[in-house]
Amino acid sequence: MGKTIAVANQKGGVGKTTTCINLGCALHARKKKVLLCDCDPQSNCTSGLGADKQSRPGIYEVLIDGADAKEAVIHTEYADIIPSNPELSGAAVELVGFEKREYALKNALSGLKEEYDYILIDCPPSLELLTVNALCAAESVLVPLQCEYFAMEGLADLLTTIRIINRGLNPALVLEGLVLTMYDNRTKLSGQVESEAREHFGKRVYKTVIPRNIRLGEAPSHRKPAIAYDGGSKGSRAYMKLAAEFLKCQNVPVGGRGE
Repeated sequence: MGKTIAVANQKGGVGKTTTCINLGCALHARKKKVLLCDCDPQSNCTSGLGADKQSRPGIYEVLIDGADAKEAVIHTEYADIIPSNPELSGAAVELVGFEKREYALKNALSGLKEEYDYILIDCPPSLELLTVNALCAAESVLVPLQCEYFAMEGLADLLTTIRIINRGLNPALVLEGLVLTMYDNRTKLSGQVESEAREHFGKRVYKTVIPRNIRLGEAPSHRKPAIAYDGGSKGSRAYMKLAAEFLKCQNVPVGGRGE
């Protein structure tokens, strides 16, 4: 049965969607069956894989109208994806009236878990009901952490939310790990954030860091993952290295990663 991972950070602009797309693509390149689920109304994960934001059904129709998640899957050469569309922005409000609203996504994806090795959920950059749904559907949370001061403040809030979800809604939820993103070795700040993160979270912080890299920023405008746009770039090579480390960690007990 496949593993479902929420890629989450309540702070925007930290490389969350970039990590979801490129880690998914890198895992696909390593012969893993990967499904991305775009739960962000901005739909950047959808367009970043070259999929159509106007495709129907999408995740909105799956959550609100009860559409079959299997019918919503779009197959691309980089990975499969359940697309987002503009209507998703109202889903959090509409879900409020649903019975067991926190588990709508979990129930929708249950029929797909046997078909994939990994399901990566791209969450909105906020702690709203869509993010809660992702955390209830997932076995673990992967947190991209931008190498800037305010990112550490936002991380504390996210970890508090994860603990609340863990106690009340999803007891099995664990922290998959932290990925340091937008790392600039020319600045002291990046080094300070890295040092603080590793001091507090130990082996839960991946050794691989994702550098600031222009190719990572250019790739979405070409509707491709960076790995497909320029596989030799520093950013692409970093995500391939991250995928290798990620897979290696899957065989290590949670306590063995420094918990």
